[in-house]
Amino acid sequence: MTGTFVILDLLGGVALLLWGVRMVRTGMERGWGDRLRAWLERRLSNRIAAFGGGLGVTAVLGSATATTLIVAGLAGGGVLAPATGLAVLLGADVGSAATAAVLASGSSVAAMLAPLLIFAGYVTFGRSAEFRPRNLGRMLIGLGLMLFALKLVVGATAPLREATLFHEVLNALAAEPLLAFLAGALLTWLCHSSLAVVLLLTTFVINGSLGPEQALPFVLGLNFGGGLPALTATLGQPAAARHLPVANLLCRGGLAVIGLLALAPLLRGMALLHPAPATAVAQLHLGFNLAAAVIFLPLSGPVLRLVGRLLPADPPSDQMHYAPRYLTAPVPDLPQVALTNAALETARMAEMVTAMAERTLEVLDSGKLETLRDLAPLDAQLSAHLKALGAYLFGLAAEGRSGAAAQRARMILHYAGSLEHAGDIIRRNLGDRARQKVRRNVGLDARQRTSLAELRAVVLETLRALPAALCSDALDVAMDLASRKDVFRALEDRIVAADLAEGQPDSAASKLFLDILRDLHRVNSVLAAAAYPRLAAAGLMHPSRLRDQDPPSD
Repeated sequence: MTGTFVILDLLGGVALLLWGVRMVRTGMERGWGDRLRAWLERRLSNRIAAFGGGLGVTAVLGSATATTLIVAGLAGGGVLAPATGLAVLLGADVGSAATAAVLASGSSVAAMLAPLLIFAGYVTFGRSAEFRPRNLGRMLIGLGLMLFALKLVVGATAPLREATLFHEVLNALAAEPLLAFLAGALLTWLCHSSLAVVLLLTTFVINGSLGPEQALPFVLGLNFGGGLPALTATLGQPAAARHLPVANLLCRGGLAVIGLLALAPLLRGMALLHPAPATAVAQLHLGFNLAAAVIFLPLSGPVLRLVGRLLPADPPSDQMHYAPRYLTAPVPDLPQVALTNAALETARMAEMVTAMAERTLEVLDSGKLETLRDLAPLDAQLSAHLKALGAYLFGLAAEGRSGAAAQRARMILHYAGSLEHAGDIIRRNLGDRARQKVRRNVGLDARQRTSLAELRAVVLETLRALPAALCSDALDVAMDLASRKDVFRALEDRIVAADLAEGQPDSAASKLFLDILRDLHRVNSVLAAAAYPRLAAAGLMHPSRLRDQDPPSD
């Protein structure tokens, strides 16, 4: 049973370590993720600065994989050049290895700091209602759990010093460098953390189960496997975002394979250095990543060109799955076919705006910011649709063209432009309000939540009315869409009056509530106003909303 308990303690210690790393990373990304990204972007002036930026961010996050995903997102959005992004990732690898070296050498400190950090994190998290202090508490708890897990792993492996069978299995693996390499790579991939594997190997070396020179193929393998989590995590992203994880894996993995082939001279070099057992694995890991940075920083261009050949660029946007679906080649003699196709595609834009509005307003209730990640892609799709519609209807809606078909084409483009404008407001304004509510931990009372639910229903009803007004020639349908503006205004006036009567107009919750209300007003007004050209053409629009009256006398 002793062996069973050793395995359970070891598994529990590794799991606790991974959970601690996740807590630190989550706390940092939620509390200071935007600032980290902004700081990282400011450090991208050249490769050396980018290398230092990647090192610094990873020293804070504690995970090269997390940094890789951030940089892959920036590269996918065209924010940074690929060569600069690869420099950031090489710095991230060194930062992760340096963090592992610090933790691996601090097992005696862990016994003292772990409970103190957990207690301090618990108090900070529990006593604070602010967003960032709570995430600071989460980070302190995570760091304490990491140190506590290190102590647990070291204690769990202590009985293995006397376990003859374990020594035989481990030595058999170490005797076959290729098997040791594969074991290190697979374990790192499964754990999604090179830090956990470094600490695990360190405990094996400290308790005598593994010699420092026997750990070398394991270290080479863990560096190969360390590039796999980011690669698998970005498989569904655009090619521009996948290039950097692949390039990083080529650098680290290629150097690891070369090291495995040149194992004999490396072992002779180790024998001359006489590394201490407590720091041997961490030193090998850090030295490997420093060597990778020195070698591949100057070679980032050729590496990325190779990756470009291995991973061709994504097809043009008109071949993507979210491309316009109904804009087939127009039939010259049948303009009504083109107009119908364009109207169907504009109705799809209304579905996208509905999805953006629903996901943004859901954040106000759930507090989960992950949903807001869909806003930027949906807004980009709206812009792409509007551009495609403009090109598709160019011949019909061109200036100087007259007739029913030209008028209909211009009206469809007006509807599409209104939807694209509404999407911009949702992403840039309403989305920011949702983030402020969550990050500042602003709570809305029951009356405000009920009011937002009523306003949300009006906006969604306007969105449902818009496709009908677009596809119908009936004036009463267009009038119904335009009337949604008055419905919203009447409800808005009642809600604002109730909010002012309730008091506390200067409170953070009241200010945020009124800002959200104004954003919803703008979205609803833009959508309802899409019907105005149709009503104006029918002579049903007043030239001004002001009542005709004599000007006041002086």
